Amino acid sequence: MEEQVWQPLVTVEGLPLTGGEGRFRLLETASSGLAYLIHYPAGVASPPHAHDHDSIVYVLSGRLRGAVDGVESELAPGDSVLHPKGVEHHVEALTDSMWVEFKSPLPQRPPIA
Repeated sequence: MEEQVWQPLVTVEGLPLTGGEGRFRLLETASSGLAYLIHYPAGVASPPHAHDHDSIVYVLSGRLRGAVDGVESELAPGDSVLHPKGVEHHVEALTDSMWVEFKSPLPQRPPIA
């Protein structure tokens, strides 16, 4: 795989992030889904949103706080969470944070930009 370049991340599902901007790299794409590497500086958050695919978040570094269908939790390195298709959720970086996010099936449109 060739070296992937970091891209600015300012929206999720067409909605603006709050508290600043993140960055992302597309790691891999398959017919059944994709994987991103995502970084949010402390204080950056996604707005509540839902999408047309399942997302699995696996935290590599930092601390995240979020909610899935109104149930709040905090995540540390090694923790994971499922954001099911069609279920409202959000995430906020409590500290500079990086995670891998797997999306399946392949989203119909780019979910982040």
